[in-house]
Amino acid sequence: MSIEALIYVITFAISIGIVVFYVWKGNKKSKVIAEKVAEAKETGRFEPVSLHPYIDPNVCIGSGACVRACPEEDILGLVNGAGTVINASSCIGHGACFNSCPVDAITLRIGTETRGVDLPHVKPTYETNVDGIYISGELGGMGLIRNSAEQGIQAVQNLAKTIQKHDHPYDLAIVGAGPSGLAASLKAKELGLKFITLDQESLGGTVYTFPRSKVVMTRPMELPLYGKVKLVNTSKDELLDIWNDALSKNDISIQERTKVEHIQGIDNGFELKCAEDEVHKAHRVLIAIGRRGTPRKLGVPGEESQKVAYRLLEPEQISGDKILVVGGGDSAVESALLLCDQNEVILSYRKDNFARIKPGNSTNLNAAIRDGKLKVMFSSNVHSIEKDVVHIQNSEGEMETLQNDRVYIFIGGELPIPFLEKAGIEVDKHFGKVMKRHR
Repeated sequence: MSIEALIYVITFAISIGIVVFYVWKGNKKSKVIAEKVAEAKETGRFEPVSLHPYIDPNVCIGSGACVRACPEEDILGLVNGAGTVINASSCIGHGACFNSCPVDAITLRIGTETRGVDLPHVKPTYETNVDGIYISGELGGMGLIRNSAEQGIQAVQNLAKTIQKHDHPYDLAIVGAGPSGLAASLKAKELGLKFITLDQESLGGTVYTFPRSKVVMTRPMELPLYGKVKLVNTSKDELLDIWNDALSKNDISIQERTKVEHIQGIDNGFELKCAEDEVHKAHRVLIAIGRRGTPRKLGVPGEESQKVAYRLLEPEQISGDKILVVGGGDSAVESALLLCDQNEVILSYRKDNFARIKPGNSTNLNAAIRDGKLKVMFSSNVHSIEKDVVHIQNSEGEMETLQNDRVYIFIGGELPIPFLEKAGIEVDKHFGKVMKRHR
């Protein structure tokens, strides 16, 4: 055999070896991902609860760009050379996968073929079926901070084009001071609109209710009159400081603790009726509230006690207490973990396992349980709350009395559907609706 032929044989053998190695490695990874998908289906985490990616297997080329782009853990993976969703319930709608896919195989959807999600009727301009009322942000299906902010800006751009001569005090009333409402306020100021921004709680919306030390996941975003905010992983306080700075520099004030109870059409505009007979009138309205709405309650005796709360703001200030945290989602688990180092914490959940929490939270929770920092009561239900104790039914159906100083309840919120329908806004249940996003 000549030297040239020998070189060709060796090169060919090496090439075959490399191909075999990568095929073997790919099959091994596929097997691991397939096992994760099977586990997610078994525990209920394969079913998405909000905005999530849908991967078209007929278009996907298995580049893995979506997997690398996703900032969360174990949301996406590759099986047999094609992308797949794993723990869809942990997806929070970043849209990074959508933006990274080189062949447009991914769409962002809300709801599935079997699980519908209630969404208000919103046109591409963000106007509802009621002329003059617009919706942006989480309520319309986009929950991530950057996405919500973008929608608030776009909604104001669109509604500003429709403003006509009117006799009302405001061109625009913005309901909600979360990411979407705050970005909308900055855009309204930039466009020279006379506006008022109202929030039933405080500046920041849902972000304000995060525990102080909770890390907020977001992507760089452009705020009108302020510029680019380049923070990617930042605390709640840092993000709120940015918004406060942006509002302060542009002389924008938010009217906090003002709950809008009803929006009613009047001549060439709208009347916003608030608590304690407060009324505001505006030519146009932008609703930028969250889907959570009013916190859902247990409906048990004693729940009106002052020791009961539905959000955790400063966990580092609480120590030496006996605390009951109720709920089975990420908010409940994260709050229990933040409290358990300095307090005696029991986490009560009505089901027999945590099926929809993020992998990181699951790991930290298991570690806290193993180290004896936290006790979990599965298949349990709070029966009543008293000054110094809580009565709770355990998994055996027996009633237990627990010494208790504080109760935190994280069981979701009541969707503001009645509020929307009372204003005349149509709400439909969507099964796998494709959400439009700008790249």
